[in-house]
Amino acid sequence: MRNICFLVVAAIAACLEPAAGQQAPPASSASAQLTHKMNAYVGCINRLSSRSYESRDRYFSWAAKSGPTGKERIIYGTYTIYDTSDCKTNVAAANAADPHDAELEAAANAYVAAVTTLEPLLKEADDYYSQENYKDDKMAKGKALHPRLVAAWDAFASADKALRAGVEAINDKRAAEQLAAIEASEGRKSHYYVEALMIQAKRVLRAQQADKPDIDAITQALNEYEATVKATEDASGKDGDVKLGSMFIGSAKSFLTTAKQLMRRVRDKVPYSSGEKMMLSNAGSGWMVEGSPARLMRDYNQLVDGYNRGARI
Repeated sequence: MRNICFLVVAAIAACLEPAAGQQAPPASSASAQLTHKMNAYVGCINRLSSRSYESRDRYFSWAAKSGPTGKERIIYGTYTIYDTSDCKTNVAAANAADPHDAELEAAANAYVAAVTTLEPLLKEADDYYSQENYKDDKMAKGKALHPRLVAAWDAFASADKALRAGVEAINDKRAAEQLAAIEASEGRKSHYYVEALMIQAKRVLRAQQADKPDIDAITQALNEYEATVKATEDASGKDGDVKLGSMFIGSAKSFLTTAKQLMRRVRDKVPYSSGEKMMLSNAGSGWMVEGSPARLMRDYNQLVDGYNRGARI
């Protein structure tokens, strides 16, 4: 998994302002502490994970799995990642704070260890390839760097997966509790449906990103999400309820369309064209391919952005 824009919410944090005459209950001190702690972990993931995976993709777009030989037609090198010092500092502070979760804190420490190992190694590789030093040593250092890079990327991927799983488990529990509280206090109105929509969008994303996608599971998640998108649109502005922004609704539908396109690609075994493969291999261009994982992530992140802006744009 990569490029995920996480939602970290307080226990009863509202995407929408309370309706007239209503007040959203304040988050408890414990909930606020947990939110602060989780934000440190999410901040690392959102800043560093995508670029770390892109660096690996860039490298293997030209180098064989067994490593570079020096005889490649094109040598791109790899990407560096952003500075990791803030992540290290923020995780240390978060792990020292209440409430404690030994398993999650261990996963955060492993993530920091992996990403701080990867940063200087990628810098070393980038200097080597960008300066074309392989032309002077017959790719000797490139061959020596290869197993170190692979080991660092593998360690990072494992740590990233574990930290995401821990963060998502807590976020899922809090989101479900929040949704139940909203329904109890307000009923099923726009506020409720927006929160339900975001929960189900995440389920669609996870089903699509599974190592072995299950078409039945994807289809069920899509059907539930589509029904909630319709319910959200129907509730918006009805009987004096909050009117949701057209851009938020549009983002919800765009995510649905792309998710269906990707499901059909998997279900019908539709291959990517040579032009699509080229765009998918270039960081930042994959979103232009309809029904691609990169397009799905782009649309999901736009949906999250609309949610974080209050779903009113």
